[in-house]
Amino acid sequence: MGAVAGVGADPEEIYAELCAGRDARSPLRAFDPAKYRMRHAYEIDDRPGRDDRPLRATEWLCAAVEQAVAQAGLDDLTDVPVLVGTTLREQRSAELWWRDGVGFDPVDLDFGRALRTRFGITRTYTFANACAAGLYSLAMGTDLIELGLAETVIVAGADSITESAFGTLDRTQNETPEALLPFDEAHRGMVMGEGAAAMVVRRAGADPDRVLARVRGVSANCDAAHPTAPDAAGVTAVIEDAYRRAGVGPADIDLVMLHGSGTPLNDTTEASVLSALFADVADGPLLSAIKSMTGHTLGGSGLHSALVAVLAMRDGSVPPVRGLRNPIAEADGLRLVRDTAATTAVRTAQIDAFGFGGINAVAILEAAR
Repeated sequence: MGAVAGVGADPEEIYAELCAGRDARSPLRAFDPAKYRMRHAYEIDDRPGRDDRPLRATEWLCAAVEQAVAQAGLDDLTDVPVLVGTTLREQRSAELWWRDGVGFDPVDLDFGRALRTRFGITRTYTFANACAAGLYSLAMGTDLIELGLAETVIVAGADSITESAFGTLDRTQNETPEALLPFDEAHRGMVMGEGAAAMVVRRAGADPDRVLARVRGVSANCDAAHPTAPDAAGVTAVIEDAYRRAGVGPADIDLVMLHGSGTPLNDTTEASVLSALFADVADGPLLSAIKSMTGHTLGGSGLHSALVAVLAMRDGSVPPVRGLRNPIAEADGLRLVRDTAATTAVRTAQIDAFGFGGINAVAILEAAR
């Protein structure tokens, strides 16, 4: 695995910071905050002052892929497909070209050329699937393996904060969130974060000494019920299909990494669906929402949650939901991790990712041993 986020520059650092309850929230640096109601974001601090530069998302993606392939011991990536999920691609670079005349080649809107140049990769695919994009790449990557079209794939997600997306949220959210507060009565909406994550996925049995976790099943759907509001039926369907593919039931789930975007509609829908699914489970799973510390990392968010789940399986610690003081009524009975990291054995984890337009994905991961 490999990852970059506002709270850390690799999976181990990210996980440690999240378990300690530390977040990346800071006053907005990327552009003039005086133009907006929201004055904070969960940015990666890799720029001096307010001097922005193009291709930051590409840099993080390459860093995450490099970490992942090094851990996997892969040398030759020529025939390894790389599937990148994203929401905005390199839109920020296009904004800087438009606003400041910064040099930018439109071919670099997606990540193919950079991956080919850096790693010699010949098979790259970029998918713009909103906030479920990272788990969509995992779903399609495992399909390639199952269909015999690849033995090894790299799945990834990456996004940087763009001014157009930030401004759109600022204009359209009913209230102005100062922080992302999933499942709390004080939630006011989504606050953007940024970063990248990557995982090397191999056919079962390949290099068993390096296995970090197993993918039991991934489901994806697009219910198209509404442009922005999540649909409980569509969310329920994708979770139940993930269980079917994985051969598990609600009682088998030890941990749920929530989508937890901090928007009232998403939080109440996700909480209601999970409350119904786990209603008959005597001691339900623990639930965490790392967007409370990373912000919404868009295309990388599902894989950021997935790598935290893998490390929780290894170490037995589940990060808290930062800022959770008064859980929403729909979450009554759910075992949300509050205040400090929880210690528990995690064998099977569920990762949720739900995007605009009803683009939903859920993955079920299992501990390697």
